[in-house]
Order: sequence, then structure tokens, then C-alpha cells
Amino acid sequence: MDIRPMQKDDYDGVYKLWCEIKGFGLRSIDDSRENISRFLDRNPNLSVVAEENRQIIGSILCGHDGRTGGFYHVCVHPNHRKKGIAHAMTRFCLNALKEENINKIALIAFKSNDLGNEFWKHYGFTLREDANYYDWSLNENNQINFNH
Repeated sequence: MDIRPMQKDDYDGVYKLWCEIKGFGLRSIDDSRENISRFLDRNPNLSVVAEENRQIIGSILCGHDGRTGGFYHVCVHPNHRKKGIAHAMTRFCLNALKEENINKIALIAFKSNDLGNEFWKHYGFTLREDANYYDWSLNENNQINFNH
């Protein structure tokens, strides 16, 4: 297994992985090839993929705004879970953010994502109960679809 920075050429394999994850939400515009490419340009060498036998089996989109880092679309293929892949990818991203002098990370995990929430708690992330998360879509065409 190989853990390495995500490249634009990885999009097809990463998108295929996202589509194989039950409950995974994909946004019609945000998760397009063009927008992921723009995200990677804005945040070079921060996002990561796990690859085995030339197949992408895990990914994290990682970026920052100059102050706070963010993890998005963290996933490992169900057939490859509980093997340390998420930990290795998380360490990769944490180290990459430290190199950028980023001191804090924020992430969102849906309340229904029991596996993800347990992972973040175990990893040492703190569930914030003193803040509310707000969301506003600037583009009504950016629809979210959840995999079944």
C-alpha cells in the first residue's frame, strides 16, 4: 500500500471510491473534476490518497485558509478498513499542515457517521458543543446526493 499526495490525475479513481461508500454525500458542482482540480491547485500536496495495486482505496481532501486546516471527504474503501489506512492518511495531512504552519484543524462528520465519529474521537479530535455550524449554498444548482 502506498500513501501519497493526491494529484489531479487521481480524480477518476477518487471519485469512483467516493461512489462506493454508503452514505457518502457528493455535491454536483463542488465534487466535479474542475472544482477538485481547483482545490488541489489552491492546496498543493496537502490532500492524500492510499493506493493498492494501482487502485485508490482511501482519500482525504485537505486544505487551509491560512489559519485553520480542514479535512473533507475522508474515506477508506469498506474492504480495506481497520488496517491503519485512515491513520496513515491523517498523519500525512497533519504533517503537511504543520509544514504550512497551520495550528488548528476543523472538520465536519455527520452525526449518522458512527464509524467516522468514533475514529475522530479516538484520534483525539474534540467534539465542539459550544458552537453551531451554519451552511448557506451560494449556488442552488449545487445539489447533494447521498450514496445508498
